Formats: sequence, C-alpha cells, structure tokens
Amino acid sequence: MKVGILPHRDRAAALDLAGRAAAWLEAHGATPVIPGPEAALVSRPDLAADGAFPSGLDVVLSLGGDGTMLRTIDQVYEAGVAVLGVNVGQMGYLTEVEPADLDVALERLLADDYLVEERMMLALEVHSAGPAGGRWFALNETVLEKARTGHMARLDVGINGAFFTTFAADALIVATPTGSTAYSFSARGPIVSPRHRCLLLTPVSPHMLFDRALVLDATEQVEVTVTGSFGAILTVDGRELGPLAAGDVVTATAAPKPARVVSFRPRDFHQILKAKFGLADR
Repeated sequence: MKVGILPHRDRAAALDLAGRAAAWLEAHGATPVIPGPEAALVSRPDLAADGAFPSGLDVVLSLGGDGTMLRTIDQVYEAGVAVLGVNVGQMGYLTEVEPADLDVALERLLADDYLVEERMMLALEVHSAGPAGGRWFALNETVLEKARTGHMARLDVGINGAFFTTFAADALIVATPTGSTAYSFSARGPIVSPRHRCLLLTPVSPHMLFDRALVLDATEQVEVTVTGSFGAILTVDGRELGPLAAGDVVTATAAPKPARVVSFRPRDFHQILKAKFGLADR
C-alpha cells in the first residue's frame, strides 16, 4: 500500500504524528509519501514527493484540523484518492480519528478494514483575467467577498440562466451540504445533512430586504457576476485565489464526482453535530 501523509505545517503535534505514521507504515511493509516541504519539516526528506502527491496513492492521511482536510482533498480529489483525517485541530467535523488512535487506524487501513464516505463537491468556472481565473473544486464553499473595508460587494446572481437579483452584502457564499456547518453556518445559513445533494446560497450581512439563504437542487446552476466598482475577492475552501473585477463571472455547479473520505464506522452526522455544539440530552 502507498500512503500519502500531509501534516499541518505549523503544528508540532501534527509533524510529530507524521513522523510516527511514516515509521509505522515502513515497519509494516507500506510505502509512505510526503510532499516535499512537509517532508523537510518532518526530517524525512527521503520520503519527499516531487511537488504535489504523485499518482498511485491508495489513501492519504490528513494530520491537522478541518482546514488540513480541505487542503488534502484539494490535492487528491481529481485522482479519486480517499482521505483519512486525524484530528489535530479544533472542531474536527471532517476528521475521523484522534491522535491516540492513530496506530489502530493504520492497522485497519492496511487490513482494508474501512469504509469510504462520499461527499458532494462544488465545481467552479471563474471567468477572469486575474489569478482567480480557471476551474476550481471545493468541498465546503466558495466566497465572493468585499474587496475594500466600508464598501459592500455588489453581485448579480443568476439561477439556471435567468437573472435572480443583485446582492449588496459583505459577501456571498455558495456552499455544499458539508460546508453548511462552516462559513455559511456563521452567516445563519441552514444546517444540511451531508447525505443530501444541494447548493446553498447564503449572503453575509446583506444590505437589502431579502436576506435569506436559498437551498437549490444539485442539478441547478448559480452564476455570480461582479458589478460593483470595487470588485470582490474570491476564496475557495479558505484559500484566497485573488481579486475579481467588475464583469468577472463565477459559475457554480455540483461537481461530477464526490470527494472520498475514510471512515471506520457509519458516521451519524446529527450526533456529531450534537457533540460539537454541546447539546444537552434533555
């Protein structure tokens, strides 16, 4: 088995776990692979991949929090590689195991004793002459936010090819069900089970009477055109891609295939939600 390892670069505990995982995998006949910069931080340059992860990986370990999971999935999504999250972070919605259970998790991986859960992804086509132009994928969300403090973003929104409305807001979020517990949740968007397939359109601090989130079918298309003179900033799963100018267009649809996340038991989303928010039993 060839196992990729991606630790959080700035967390000593994650780097230590990466070293431990690599040693354990080698001792049990597997081949660990670590991206070059992280391999240097783990003091295992002999395991360094040249650039991003190479093809042929069976699974990838993400050692960090949900942000590290998003980064890992971004690197291996198009190759269809499943990702196992080890929680060295805060909330850990996406991660499966705690650091103390790492050895047991590795044993189960090598024994092929695990499940793969599929999560809907967002596909984005960005028509812009700037660095944000191109095709991108997101597990949580894409955000078009105001470019200057004190000035709202102005964004024309079309749904399925027909104009819907112009949003004047601090930001506009297009999220997946997985992303419903991320930024969209902070903006009072609905919580959606990740078993569902849909697009969420959530404005952030809108300066208009229509201030509600929309839940759209996964077959629908959202087209956002920047109209304000100050432009907007495009972010995808927490990564700032760059500025958008007036006339730039972002088209969001459900991606053609899902992300793949390793689990060792059926995950009860509602019980996870209850535990993360400390909801009482009565």
